[in-house]
Amino acid sequence: MKQIVATKQAPQAIGPYSQAVIAGRMVFTSGQIPLVPDTGVFVEGGIDEQTEQVLRNLAAVLEEAGASLDDVVKTTVFLADMDDFAAMNEVYGRFFLKQPPARSTVQAAHLPRDARVEIDAIAVIKSKDEE
Repeated sequence: MKQIVATKQAPQAIGPYSQAVIAGRMVFTSGQIPLVPDTGVFVEGGIDEQTEQVLRNLAAVLEEAGASLDDVVKTTVFLADMDDFAAMNEVYGRFFLKQPPARSTVQAAHLPRDARVEIDAIAVIKSKDEE
């Protein structure tokens, strides 16, 4: 059984996919790009600002699913240019201070809407006993 996750606190899907899907206690998010939810346009700035907006969007989707960034077990980071890795990594580290998740980072030839960064995640929803 799967449950679709949708929130107005993150950008709406721009295609035939869901912001996230819950299966059991697992949350699988779609990739988030640096769109500001209220406006639907990219956050102003470079890779630092884009990474921060992407992670805020990801946090909003996870919250709607009953999880948080602390519950993330795996992320995949897609960069338009691997030269942005250090700057992305510095911002990313501020969002995952304790017990950071496993991560893969790859350079993608072309990201949606020419984003510089896209991140997806897999998280575990805590059981009532774990809260």
